[in-house]
Amino acid sequence: MNAPDSSTAPAHFIRTRIAREMAEGLHEQVVTRFPPEPNGYLHIGHAKSIVLNFAMAAEFDGYTNLRFDDTNPAREEQRFIDSIKTDVAWLGYRWKNECYASDYFEILYGYALHLIDRELAYVDEQDADTIRAQRGTLTEPGTESPRRNRPTAENRDLFERMRAGAFPDGAMVLRARIDMAAPNINLRDPVLYRIRREHHHRTGDDWCIYPSYDFAHGQSDAIEHITHSLCTLEFEDHRPLYDWLIENLPVPSRPVQIEFSRLNMDFTVMSKRRLTRLVEEGHVAGWDDPRMPTLAGLRRRGFTPDAIRAFCSEIGVTKSESIIPFGVLERNLRDDLNVRAPRRMAVLKPLKVVLTNFPEGETEWLEAANHPQNPEMGSRQVPLTREIFIEQDDFLEEAPRKFFRLKPGGEVRLRNAFIIRCDDVVKNDHGEVIELRCSFDETSRSGLPGADRKVKGTIHWVSAEHAVTAEVRLYDRLFDVPDPGGDKTADFVDHLNPQSLEILQNARVEPGLEHTRSHEFFQFERLGYFVPDPDFRPGRPVFNRAVTLRDTWARLEAQLASGRT
Repeated sequence: MNAPDSSTAPAHFIRTRIAREMAEGLHEQVVTRFPPEPNGYLHIGHAKSIVLNFAMAAEFDGYTNLRFDDTNPAREEQRFIDSIKTDVAWLGYRWKNECYASDYFEILYGYALHLIDRELAYVDEQDADTIRAQRGTLTEPGTESPRRNRPTAENRDLFERMRAGAFPDGAMVLRARIDMAAPNINLRDPVLYRIRREHHHRTGDDWCIYPSYDFAHGQSDAIEHITHSLCTLEFEDHRPLYDWLIENLPVPSRPVQIEFSRLNMDFTVMSKRRLTRLVEEGHVAGWDDPRMPTLAGLRRRGFTPDAIRAFCSEIGVTKSESIIPFGVLERNLRDDLNVRAPRRMAVLKPLKVVLTNFPEGETEWLEAANHPQNPEMGSRQVPLTREIFIEQDDFLEEAPRKFFRLKPGGEVRLRNAFIIRCDDVVKNDHGEVIELRCSFDETSRSGLPGADRKVKGTIHWVSAEHAVTAEVRLYDRLFDVPDPGGDKTADFVDHLNPQSLEILQNARVEPGLEHTRSHEFFQFERLGYFVPDPDFRPGRPVFNRAVTLRDTWARLEAQLASGRT
């Protein structure tokens, strides 16, 4: 079963091509695959491929396989397989078959023997550096290996002995025999098999030779009767090799490879090598750190599957490389959560306010809507007491003219309550403001004659007596420059944003939020959208900010572009 939104996505060249082929009767149904390597966690770039593959199959009444390209046992782990399956399912997709390249190791070995017997492959004892040097350049042809014309029987014998473990790692490889003068370097006798004694997570120690990605990928597509192998543009130069292998092997079907541009985003990196380094060097707290572009990290931060699918639909499918602003992804999340997230009040940096004319020891319960635009979401009771907390940022002792929050002698409206006036400011011995003493206007309550009295500011608050202490984690861009990997003069980790995480241990939230369920979203009024973190425990609530209410980075970039600070 697939997510039900594929038919509403905009048209693109891949959809147009598949529709034409279906109209011409070239396929009975469309079969696609998502083929991740189980050597890391999926990131937002993979989401684009996932959405595309599952959407195309669903739209044309087909199905999608989830196939793990497990041909490099040195880097593969079961935990990565488990995380990938979790991520794909979380996005809302269900694959028909769970497959592994290792399922086909015996078949692939037979295909390699077939190439040898047809004099289309040979064993080469040269080392990797020599083979690489012999490939030539974009302007100069390659040089043939001295082993290229070795007799077929000798090649077969050596390859069978390679499988049997007769030679040490790196002693020899199997190469395709194509054309060392081909304009496309990938056709200059590429390596198909290497000797590598590594324990495989599924086949154990059964194999000591492993196929290359190029050899395993296309043939796995053919074995699974994939009709359309959808790949990102870096595989475009590999397509001639993909097609050559399909044409020269007795495969059961003939898939076609179609390339599209990969997803690039600013203020992040999506190279698996770089992401692995961030984790292994401790720059982040793991693959699911909410600052990471991994799907696990985005999920923990508070992103929704709907927002990510909408984002993938918005950016479209093209062959043109571009860099998408991270703010586009955040906007899709805001659009999603604005509709579904109930409102609550929370104070991140508390400042005590004493309402001097409110009765001591009393609690008044106020009616507050859970969503101002959706009456069906109902309402809740919010406690009001003599002592409340407001945000420190909502008070300035020496306020500028256009500061419309609280200041000495100034007035603001408390959300869902009444207007208050700041009458006195209490400071400690260091001159720091520790308390405000305010009075409230009883006539400014809703339904009373003074309710229509206008003040320019409305602020949120919580009862000091009833509020729950919480830890709140404010996440921001992981890097402080748009292209951290593009700086050739510095290491990309030098551009890590030191303000990418702020942890507030003493925040106060409405009562009831200490019982929040996992992945239950809220808009903390005036602050942003928040979700409980997996570290959330009874008596110790922990919330992550998924996204701010506005794109503050876009405003900052606009100011910088205009020369303002």
